[in-house]
Amino acid sequence: MYFLFFLLSATGLLGFSGSLSKAIVNLMQITIIITPMVSTVFSVMYYYHSRDFIELLLAQPLKRTDIFLGQFFGMSVSLAAGFFLGVFIPFTVYGLLVSGEVWNFLALILSGVMLTMIYSAVAFCIALLNENRVKGFGLAILFWLYTAVIYDGLILLFFVAFSEYPLETPAVVLTLLNPIDLSRVFILLQLDISALMGYTGAVINSFFGETSGMILSMTAMLAWFLIPLFYFIRRVRRTDF
Repeated sequence: MYFLFFLLSATGLLGFSGSLSKAIVNLMQITIIITPMVSTVFSVMYYYHSRDFIELLLAQPLKRTDIFLGQFFGMSVSLAAGFFLGVFIPFTVYGLLVSGEVWNFLALILSGVMLTMIYSAVAFCIALLNENRVKGFGLAILFWLYTAVIYDGLILLFFVAFSEYPLETPAVVLTLLNPIDLSRVFILLQLDISALMGYTGAVINSFFGETSGMILSMTAMLAWFLIPLFYFIRRVRRTDF
């Protein structure tokens, strides 16, 4: 279903827009919301539903980290593959490989895959820390809702409240603290669409330039993935079940 959703979405956007660049921009808006949400929900549900199977595997002569990492990568890579194939197939049929939008498309793919890995890692950490399924599921959804919706509203209030002060540096820092904002800025820097960058994207572009800003955004997204993953591995070694 996840694969079919992106397959139909990409096909529809290409058909209605009639342009690869417009379709990439429109698909970005879907990707940065749907991909984190689905990754969060599916990862939490998968962990809780496979708990009994994990306990069975732990009784075998297998490393704890291998078991849990196998569960994590099995889930996250499957979701990333579904997203990639669902988007890649219609764009390829539409003539992506012979167009000038290949790098822009790769930015979209890379952002979607990174968001999948990030929110899967965070969801697994939340599920591991909370044996109560309702609490764990609620916290995971709250994290997605906070980064996808609430965070931007808080940033807007912050900018309005402190509009009389220089906010360039805080804008960069606040952007680095949200993987969804990072992915949006990364794609828009590649597309070089200043009108859609927003304040934080424009600040990063002016501070670091297009190339350096993209490297900064991707490095921060990589950190968003590695930190929860390393914490997950550390907790797995201490988990007693």
